[in-house]
Order: sequence, then C-alpha cells, then structure tokens
Amino acid sequence: MMLIAQNHFQLILEVGLIILAIAIFALNLLPLSLSVVTFISLFLSGGFALIFFGDFGLLIFSFGQNEFTHPFGPIALLAIITALASLKVMEESGVNVVKLKKVVYLFLAAITLFGGLMHKSFLLLWIIGLFIGYLIISKSFRQKTFLTARRLVIFLGLGAVAFGLLEFLSFVTGMEVFSPLLRLSRIEQNSLSSLRLVTQNTHLIGHDAKSSYWGQDVGGFADGYISLPMSFILMFGLPYPLFFGVLVSKKDVIDYMVPGIFGYCYDFGYIALVLMVLLILGIIIIGLLILKKYRIQRERNNKRYLGREVLLIGSLSAFIAQATIGLFFFNRTINGMALLTFMVLGSLVLAQAVSLKRTKK
Repeated sequence: MMLIAQNHFQLILEVGLIILAIAIFALNLLPLSLSVVTFISLFLSGGFALIFFGDFGLLIFSFGQNEFTHPFGPIALLAIITALASLKVMEESGVNVVKLKKVVYLFLAAITLFGGLMHKSFLLLWIIGLFIGYLIISKSFRQKTFLTARRLVIFLGLGAVAFGLLEFLSFVTGMEVFSPLLRLSRIEQNSLSSLRLVTQNTHLIGHDAKSSYWGQDVGGFADGYISLPMSFILMFGLPYPLFFGVLVSKKDVIDYMVPGIFGYCYDFGYIALVLMVLLILGIIIIGLLILKKYRIQRERNNKRYLGREVLLIGSLSAFIAQATIGLFFFNRTINGMALLTFMVLGSLVLAQAVSLKRTKK
C-alpha cells in the first residue's frame, strides 16, 4: 500500500522516478549513434510539423482542436535543436549537409508557423528555446559567442513581428482565437484576483483548504490544480479530485492565470516550490557539466558520444525553455500532459549522468 500514491503529489513523484528509470535503461541499452539520433530527430520534426498543421486545420474549419502544442511543443523543440546540433557535428566532420539543412529549416519553419498560430504560449516557448539552443550549440562547438546585441534584437524583432502578424490575422479573419491581445486582456482581468488567492492562502505545505474549490473535503494539499493528465488518472481509476467540464474554469484561476511558481506554490506549498526550483537548477547544472565532458571527448576525436551529445543539447535546451515559460509565464506549460513532457525532458538530461556496467560472461 505504501507504493500506491495517495494524492496527485505522490503520483507525480512516482511517475517521475519511473520515467527516469526508463530513460536510464534506454540511453544505456539502445545504440544512440549520431546517425540514429539524427534520423529520429528528423522523423519527429516532420511528424510534429504535420500534427500541428492538422490541428491548425481543425481550428480553421471549426472542427475543434486538440491543442497538441501544449504537451508536444517542447518535444518538437527537442527534435529541432537535436537536428541542428547534428548538422553542426557533420559540418565539422566535413560532411556536405546542404540538402539536409534545407529539410531541417523547412520543418523548423512549418512548426513555427502552425504551432505559433495555434498558441501564443508555444510561440514564446519556441523563440526562447531556439535562442537557448543556438547559444548552447555555439558554446559547445567553441564558436564566437552567439549572444550578441544584434542577434538579441533580431530574436526580439521576430517575436514582435510574429505577434503583430497574429493580431492582423485575427482582425482579417474575425477569429479572436488568433489575437495575442485577447489573451493578454484575459490575463489582465483575472491575474490579480488569482495572485491574491495564492498569496493570501498559501502555507509552507499546501494551502488553506477553505480557499480551494473543494473546500474542507480535500485538505488543502495536492487538490488537483497541478496534476498529470486527467485521462492518465482515470485510466488507473485513481480516487483523486479532478476538474470536469465547467469546473475547469475554477482550475484556470491557478492553471492559466498565474505563472507556474504560483500554481505549484499554492497546490503544494512554499517548501515544495523551493525544492522544485532547486531540482530544476540541479538538472540544468548536471546537464551542462556532462555536455562539457562530451565536448572534451569529441575534441579528442572520440566519436563514441556524438549521438548522446546532440541529444543532450536538444533535451537541455527544451528543458530550460519549458521551465522558463512554465515557471514565469504560463503554468499550463508545465501542468497536465505538459508536466509529463517536462519530466521526460528532465529524465533525458539526468539519465546521461548514469552509466550501467555490462558484465561479460
């Protein structure tokens, strides 16, 4: 019975450990050569370009949409950054990657276009993630510093142009769903009341039970504002509080109207938030240290870790971008299905620090 999670918090911890264990065995037992990792990254990039295109088509023709950018946006970012890092390794080895580079940039443009049209939060995640990815690649391959004033202005300019085009598209088509200003106005109308709810009712562990939608019935800890996918919980028949239908608007107070630091703080308490931030920082530091070791091996002409290196660059870039957007902008970017994605990315980084020894018979 001790192994059966009693609430959302315990379930998140247990699933996180299971994902980490799977990642450790996968990275150590699968043949992660550069060619294999490159192929998988290209396959995923093309697949997500098609998925986001299809979801955008459903939105345009009012057939409903699945909002794949929330859970799969960081994975698409992982795939693209990994592919870009692979191209850099091939270029350094003297391989002609002109045609392959065109394919990668085509996928990059398609994901940017269709994913950005679906969700403004994805567009922000995507731009920041690409910037982080290019920065890590430039440092790993000892290029001139990527972080220059000119490039920073270009990235900010691209972001401003993208949001401007979305607002124009919303005006031309009469579809408010494309409008970034509508999202900002909704946040403006609701964020203050949401922040007031969090700051006035949060404790070191959990929150005031009376302030939760469920009231005294749950107890003021892990009430479901932060959770794994609802379908995942229902599949196993777990008796946790869940938000259905119109009740989702109650969850939106914490899930959508506040950054993740407030959402996690409210549902689990200040102590859990501090531990989470320390864990995220620890994963980032470990990833950077391992990346430095891979670079040293590559510069010694050891090709054994090339596949793991480019995968780590992609995983680390996507993890940092998702953590940044989720914690400081949109809680939904690291909640629900997106939380599962976040744990997968973190596990792909941490798993690189573990090496399983194989005994020879």
